[in-house]
Amino acid sequence: MFKLEMRVRDYECDLQGVVNNAVYQNYLEHARHEFLLANEINFPALAKQGIDLMVVRSEIDYKASLRPHDHFYITVEMIKEGRVKVIFLQNIYRADDVLMVSAKTYGATVKNGRPVRLVEELASLVAG
Repeated sequence: MFKLEMRVRDYECDLQGVVNNAVYQNYLEHARHEFLLANEINFPALAKQGIDLMVVRSEIDYKASLRPHDHFYITVEMIKEGRVKVIFLQNIYRADDVLMVSAKTYGATVKNGRPVRLVEELASLVAG
């Protein structure tokens, strides 16, 4: 399972002193990109072929709040759903292993605006 460590920056927090809920989307996206890069998925090369991995749905369950300067990590696992979709299963844990966020992000492979089968590079990463 892929794991990315991060730290909360002051400007990511709202007036209540906790990470703003929209910022968690940024954390999750960054972790997905790092996961794909670590697995040698080349976004620019795919884009030149007209192939994009598009987010089609996001589900987030907020369990607890991160605060300024908290250290945390995000786990990423990718599973296949059908011929063109993948699901990124992601969790955000505070450094003391407390679950803060649980998320599912659904992605589809699109070529020139039309759904297509998963490209070989992505298909090799998924279970199911």
